[in-house]
Amino acid sequence: MESINYTAPKIVELKEMKLIGISMVMSLLDNKTSLLWKTLMPKRHEIKNNLNQDLISLQVYDANYFSNFNPKNEFVKWACVEVESYENIPDGMQTLTLNSGTYAVFNYKGLSTDKRIFEYIFGTWLPQSNYALDHRPHFEILGKKYKNNDPNSEEEIWIPIATKAN
Repeated sequence: MESINYTAPKIVELKEMKLIGISMVMSLLDNKTSLLWKTLMPKRHEIKNNLNQDLISLQVYDANYFSNFNPKNEFVKWACVEVESYENIPDGMQTLTLNSGTYAVFNYKGLSTDKRIFEYIFGTWLPQSNYALDHRPHFEILGKKYKNNDPNSEEEIWIPIATKAN
C-alpha cells in the first residue's frame, strides 16, 4: 500500500451536543455498523429538528477498552444526528447528550475500511503529542463530502483528549 501523509489535527473545544438516533452493542469482530445505518436511514426523515444535514457515527467505549484492547471487546455504536432539542423523539429512537470537552479533529479522506488513520492517531500522533486519550465518546462527522465506500470520501474524526499530566 502507498504511504499516507496525515496532517496534524485541529484541537477543538466541543460545546454540548444533543443527538437523536439509534444505538447497538457490537465489537470489532461482530461489527453491526451496516445494520445500524440500514436501520436509521429509512427513518431519518422522522427527526424534525436537525441542526444540519450531517450524520454522526459515535462510539462509547468502556474506560479500559483501549488499555486492554481486544477486538472481541464490546462497545456501543450510535448512528445519529445533532438536534436543537429532544422534542418529538421518533419511535424506536434514543437521545444522547454529548458533553463539552476537548477533541483532536482529524480530516480524513479515503475508504472507511482503511484503518491506517486510526493506527496513526493512536500509534503515532497521540503518543508524540501533549495529550492523552480522555474517556468520552469518539465520533465521526459524515458531512456533505462523505460517500459510503468511496476512496474520495471525506469525514472528520473526533478523538477525545486531555492534556497529559506531568
